[in-house]
Amino acid sequence: MGLAQFSFDNEGITTAVSFAQQAEEVAEDLAQQLLNPDLGFVLFFCSAEYDLPALSKALTRHFGDMPLVGCTTAGEITPEGYGRGCISAIGFDHRNFSIASVLIDEMERFSLYDAQALVDNLISDCRSNAVAPIKDHSFALTLLDGLSSREEVVLAALSAALGSIPHFGGSAGDDNHLTHTHVYYNGQFHNGAAVVVLINTHLDFEVFTTHHLQPSTEKLVVTKVDSDSRRVLEFNAEPAAKEYARLIGRDLDELDMHIFSSHPLAVKISERYYPRAIQQTNPDQSLTFYCAVENGIVLTAMNTTSLLDNVNQLFQGLNQRLGEPLITIGCDCFLRRLEIDSKGGQQAIEEVLQKQHVIGFNTYGEQFNGMHINQTFTGVAIGRPKYG
Repeated sequence: MGLAQFSFDNEGITTAVSFAQQAEEVAEDLAQQLLNPDLGFVLFFCSAEYDLPALSKALTRHFGDMPLVGCTTAGEITPEGYGRGCISAIGFDHRNFSIASVLIDEMERFSLYDAQALVDNLISDCRSNAVAPIKDHSFALTLLDGLSSREEVVLAALSAALGSIPHFGGSAGDDNHLTHTHVYYNGQFHNGAAVVVLINTHLDFEVFTTHHLQPSTEKLVVTKVDSDSRRVLEFNAEPAAKEYARLIGRDLDELDMHIFSSHPLAVKISERYYPRAIQQTNPDQSLTFYCAVENGIVLTAMNTTSLLDNVNQLFQGLNQRLGEPLITIGCDCFLRRLEIDSKGGQQAIEEVLQKQHVIGFNTYGEQFNGMHINQTFTGVAIGRPKYG
């Protein structure tokens, strides 16, 4: 059946992965690995290659009324490391986690008023089974349709409503096809939608984001843009793709996802650089981005440093503050995975992911405290229970 059992210590978290290809076998795999009397919530990340309607029905048959939330991916992070064409999942024990979730089915109409009502309802639901005070013991997770072009609208409203509650998330992918991405809620896969999850726990945790990019002195100014489609028409008053290719020393016909991952751009806000990833080149020599771009913004060409060193440094700090993680839920940009695939070093990265108990997915964008970003590793590390 493709069954694979990888369960962490029985301290509030169970993990599962299935490499089966048929929906019924996948659901049966996950149920065998996750279902137990104390299970309260399931979070999963799955390949878009599955028959999604069939998978929805199979999950409902095997999990019944158990709350399940998930999304499609541009690659999975499993207990074994990076995966393709599989499904990875996390089961949360209701004694350690109180979790509430909701679907936003009209992202383009989502307002601050909607966000405040949504957050109030999530907090109320969590308090009904709260395992710790909401303040300082809760974080939010968002899973967004990665091709909706409405992430910024939703995130701005949510960030204002969440206040001091830290937040991270990822945009759903579709195995790099860039055609259809989905989130899963209440027994169905949805597109053009988002899921918001509020997680309350007595365990220590830390929401984080990191990237391995350093700024160069080269700049590009957006001088003409179609903001609605996230399409930059001109850099420095020249066709955008032509000017970008000149900057990085490449020919126009060489521009593809691998080049974009190796030659990223970023916007500077205060003293931090936030990557803005290019999605594709268009026939009119414009460039479509994964994040919002506005006329007049300055993008800095970034140089890639050691991705492995960056991840090791991240976890060294997290381990010092939290101890060994019980689990790390990770949203890892698919452009980082493309870079690993092209440059090598996958085994070394996977060893770190396994050691730090990372479960998650490769995204079409990441979210961190209201920001929509690219080419980052963003997530939450949850510490093990402290006894005595």
